[in-house]
Amino acid sequence: MSYRRSQDFYISSMIQFNCDGSLSTTTKWTVKNCTSISCSFEIVLNEKVMTTFSELYIPSRTLDYGVYQLTLTVTMIDLPNLKSSSSVYVRITATGITANLVQLGTSMITRGNQQDLLLDPGTFSVDPDEDTFDATKWKYTYYCRIYGLYNFPNIQGILLSIGDSTIDPYNPSCLSSRSGNGTGLIFGNLTLSPNSSLTVLGGSLQENQIYQFMVYMENRKNSSLQGTGYVFVTVEVTHPQLIAVGCVISTMCVPNLEFQLLNPTTQVALFTLGIGTCTNLESIKWNIYQGSDNSTSSNYTQWTLFNETILYENIWFFGTNTNNFTATDQLFLNNLQISLWRFEVVYTFQSAVSTSALNFIINQPPSNGSCSINPLNGTITTLFTIECPDWYDVDGIKDYSLYTWTTDISQRTIIAFSSEYNFQVRLPAGDNGTSLLNLVVYVRDLLNSVTQVNISSVNIIADMAIINDLIDKITNSSSTITNNAIVRLLSSGNQNVVGQMIISLSQELNQMSSENLDKAISNGIAAVDISVSLLGSQRLKQILIPLNESALIDYNIELNSLANVRDYLVTFITDLLVTTSNSIILQSSSLAQLTQATNQLTRNTLMLVSNRCYELSAALYTMFEKISYEDAQSASNQLFQCASNILNGVNGPLQGRTEVLDLDNSRANAISIDYDTDLESAWSNLNLFSDGNDFSTETIEKNRNLYYQKQLANQINSQVTEIISLLTSSLNIHLNIGQSSLLNTSQSFVSLETISIQSLKDRLVKQVENAQFNIPSDFILNTTSNSSISLRSRVDPLASFGNFQNTNLSRSIALSIIDQNGNQVSFQANENNPIQLIIPRDPNVLIPSMYLQNVTSINSTINNLLFNYHYINITSSLPISVHFEIHSLNQSLAYLFIYKFDQTPLLNSSINIIDGWTMFCPYNLTNDDIYRYFIDNQQAPGHQSLIFGIRELNSTEINNYCLNNSSINTSLPITDEPYDFTSNYELRIYTSGCYYLDENNNWKSDGLTVGPLTNLYKTECLSTHLTTFAGGFIVLPAPINWSYVFANADFSKNKTVYLTMIFTSIIYIALLIYARFKDKKDIEKLGVTPLADNNKSDHYYYQILVFTGQRTNAGTDSKVYFVLSGENDQTQVRLFSDPHRKIFQRGGIDSFIIAVPKSLGLLDYIRIWHDNTGEGSSASWFLKYIIVRDLQTLDKSYFISQQWFAVEKDDGRIERILPIASEAEMQEFSYVLSKKAYHSISDGHLWFSIFSRPPSNKFTRVQRCTCCFVLFFTSMLINIMYYDLSNEANASSETHNGALSIGPFYIAPQQVYIDFYSEKYRLHSYPSVSIIFNF
Repeated sequence: MSYRRSQDFYISSMIQFNCDGSLSTTTKWTVKNCTSISCSFEIVLNEKVMTTFSELYIPSRTLDYGVYQLTLTVTMIDLPNLKSSSSVYVRITATGITANLVQLGTSMITRGNQQDLLLDPGTFSVDPDEDTFDATKWKYTYYCRIYGLYNFPNIQGILLSIGDSTIDPYNPSCLSSRSGNGTGLIFGNLTLSPNSSLTVLGGSLQENQIYQFMVYMENRKNSSLQGTGYVFVTVEVTHPQLIAVGCVISTMCVPNLEFQLLNPTTQVALFTLGIGTCTNLESIKWNIYQGSDNSTSSNYTQWTLFNETILYENIWFFGTNTNNFTATDQLFLNNLQISLWRFEVVYTFQSAVSTSALNFIINQPPSNGSCSINPLNGTITTLFTIECPDWYDVDGIKDYSLYTWTTDISQRTIIAFSSEYNFQVRLPAGDNGTSLLNLVVYVRDLLNSVTQVNISSVNIIADMAIINDLIDKITNSSSTITNNAIVRLLSSGNQNVVGQMIISLSQELNQMSSENLDKAISNGIAAVDISVSLLGSQRLKQILIPLNESALIDYNIELNSLANVRDYLVTFITDLLVTTSNSIILQSSSLAQLTQATNQLTRNTLMLVSNRCYELSAALYTMFEKISYEDAQSASNQLFQCASNILNGVNGPLQGRTEVLDLDNSRANAISIDYDTDLESAWSNLNLFSDGNDFSTETIEKNRNLYYQKQLANQINSQVTEIISLLTSSLNIHLNIGQSSLLNTSQSFVSLETISIQSLKDRLVKQVENAQFNIPSDFILNTTSNSSISLRSRVDPLASFGNFQNTNLSRSIALSIIDQNGNQVSFQANENNPIQLIIPRDPNVLIPSMYLQNVTSINSTINNLLFNYHYINITSSLPISVHFEIHSLNQSLAYLFIYKFDQTPLLNSSINIIDGWTMFCPYNLTNDDIYRYFIDNQQAPGHQSLIFGIRELNSTEINNYCLNNSSINTSLPITDEPYDFTSNYELRIYTSGCYYLDENNNWKSDGLTVGPLTNLYKTECLSTHLTTFAGGFIVLPAPINWSYVFANADFSKNKTVYLTMIFTSIIYIALLIYARFKDKKDIEKLGVTPLADNNKSDHYYYQILVFTGQRTNAGTDSKVYFVLSGENDQTQVRLFSDPHRKIFQRGGIDSFIIAVPKSLGLLDYIRIWHDNTGEGSSASWFLKYIIVRDLQTLDKSYFISQQWFAVEKDDGRIERILPIASEAEMQEFSYVLSKKAYHSISDGHLWFSIFSRPPSNKFTRVQRCTCCFVLFFTSMLINIMYYDLSNEANASSETHNGALSIGPFYIAPQQVYIDFYSEKYRLHSYPSVSIIFNF
């Protein structure tokens, strides 16, 4: 194989396993330089070249010219003597230089007839094989002709250089008309690199002529290395500035004589550079010309203006009046008959016009070949052969890429890429109905021109036997899987093979996941509780059937099974070598497919995928200046998809939108060896894991898992921010003003658009699901740029958790402004003219039915109430708005609505104590016959409750205040008469909020206001800045009817309630006294005591922790002695004692410091006994464990006892030798069970732990006692809130078309809502209680 030194190249291998014992191997590449005799000299490669993968990637300019032997050696880890090697030979050749006479290789420039013309190939030429061009290695010869009139001067075909005095009678010299003495030429750099530049003095060239200059360059040491460069110079009378024109992506402009090669399948992006000081610029204009060879002379090109530029502006052409210009591939694909193109830029100054241009010739793509596949049907493990013979391209074939799709070609996915025309692949399953899979091969030449070849469609079905075998083995096997065909392929390390299998398996897993979700929803499980709706999806019809518990169990079993498979598969895709842009596209496509089911991503999967997506994004960023826009966009789209998936995956459990996975829970709660024997271990600090919520074993384990989930969420949020920044920079360089890049899929929406700063004013940025940003006309933009900016718009299906769970039903929307350097620009709007945002909610949000208010049955005259009062709790850590919806069962009625924060509103002829009011008149009714009113989030902060009153207006008031529009909202209808409702009404109250994510991934609300367009399905926010936003949403339970409370508050009507409260309070006070007493006793059990018999001359210290059991009479008053023995020495007989406190009490943990002369070495055993001198039951002792820690090395040794030291119990022994515990002993069932049971009862169970709390735990008995009773009262309160609402549900059944009735059983949507939210409120009340005690 032969490669140019400027080329990146890779060598791929395929490792096949012929045994079932193990699939673990090591791989190592070696590179040797070859001579004509042998390949013996091993090359030490740059550390960036990875040589331990099954593939080898060699970046450009790594190897010098020559022949190399590349050898791969594969060794079995378990059997190092089993190894195999294979070699390939590579020749590295010279690329050839690019000779540029002017900067950037500009094809045509303009100069004044009195201006000097500098041609400097020694400075502006490029050697792609080296980092810089060495002008001293080359010889330079210059030629010139008058373009369009003559050829280059020559004698009998031998060209005459520009300084040659020989005269060609047919083709005059460019300088023949010069007046005066001298040639008008100055050759520069005569010492180091003679003639590497040429200056043509002013006055040497004629005005209104076009000249073509050519330089011929020849290597001084190797005459076969040559280069030729051209430039056209238009000479005018004026003094124009020199404007250079170049390609934004330099690899997209490859010189071909006097042209640049242009690929018709990619866009061309150009930029200009003013040489010198460009002042008094009035305008810039780009012109496009199509060229044709002159019929009379092959040395002359006729250029014709392309007259459809205006027609296709901002469609095919972008930046036609700026210094950057882009023409998309549609220009070339729609004009295939044109092979020559000129892009000319015209700079108009006050006193001159300067014109420059780049000339292009279409790089013809590979041709004359064909592609085929064999066989035409199979399964996902069938090996298919792709053959693409006979393809020809003058530049050579670079690679072949295979893409597949089922029904939508825009969803095609890369499956394989190869530098060989004959390669083998495994394909994903075809269409679900027909099994048909469509294929296309991209044949690409070395200059990246592509030919697309459609080949025969094939029928592919999933091999469910092998897939199910894999799932079973992963789910049920604890050993390494070696005998599954898929696993053997995944273990090959070949990224094509691994990518193909991951894509195939992921598509099948995604299909199984979708079916599992549909089945669960059809069995009554709310979609919003187990999944995050896809972007753009329609609201699912709520299936109002009883929840099928067995269906939920089946759903979770399938969910966790598929999650385990993804957790297993991810290790194969996240450790592959990154080579080319195709490599990034293949690997990112695989990751996007693998993470598509975001509810099945374990923390291990999320962490590995996040790291890998970041690595791939960083790799793309390093090559974005070398690859086409189409490749950059394809890779970026997959990586954006990957980033969105992992964000949704990590936030789903935190937001309560997806189930906690068993694998995560078991990993988080796997019992540490150090737990209960190391006071400093994390397991001893339960507050850390529970966020202060230490109520039960179940709750502790749940919150410990969430603790780790939050840690990972913060890490992933930060990493995704970096990923998006890298991808933005990778795409921005390709986008001109007016251009945009859009990713709009069911998992992610990302739009990147380059615009002028002026066009940002009053701009409406639309997103998916009607999400939008409406930018005002008045704002402050903190940027020094005065030309273009980029708008990056994003929508994610689920808002991040941050520090606030009220966003769990919101989409997340973001808008960022990026400058030309890739930095975010600060945006500040005026408070009086803010940005308007529309933030959609998940379409499957559960909207409960309205609560029927049976006000006609309440007698108001007893308490002389003027309004029917309702109380709601609006306590929130962040500001919220409150929204009211009222539906009158008689639509002709009108109402007066008043409210007051934190106290009852009063309104009559003598008192006006209200914070706000409104009137609901029939003509205000919306199409759904509902009155609506909202209190924005600026009014609610600092308040804990809101009481509102409603009364029905009488006919006189309706005539005065509703029929006469002019009086509306100018005065209040005030009365002193008790209310008298003639009809019931229904009520629904919900809160909303506007929040932004700060740099610490916490939700904040300053500067945001909830707007009046907010409803059940979206939040309108008004903001003065731009960042990531989400909306809060909670439907409140039925408000407490204060009118009913006032009417029935006396003791005689509520004896049971009052007696329950009194009796409960007495129990609480009694338990509080007991808990306080026991807390003081617990303090006595703690402490670290130096042993009294320590020798002051001894300076080697050990800490000994002694754990006394919880059994009855487990403590002892006897004197306890011990001898600690190690490999090097043992202690004398030592006595445990403490003169200040009683030791070895029941359930106590006693810590002692022992001093010895020197290290005892590795500890062997501890001999421990007591003298049985305690009185009665205090003579015996039950010892649980002992831990000895070397305070110098911090090594720990464990000694497990779990036995009595008593003459009257067990074996009657009071002396024992406890050997150091092995790993196996610490994992024994009895040991683990005793630790788990002790923790669950004495510490984990909230009620029991009042009596058995471990003394070492910082969560005191008093605090536990208070939490118990707060929990008790909270449960009572929630029961009150939802008490007897079933009657109301029945009463309003006419409005609930979806209600289900089976015999005596009745289920309405309201009851489903009650069950869901009562549990939610009960669980959410815990943290706010315990945090008080732990901070």
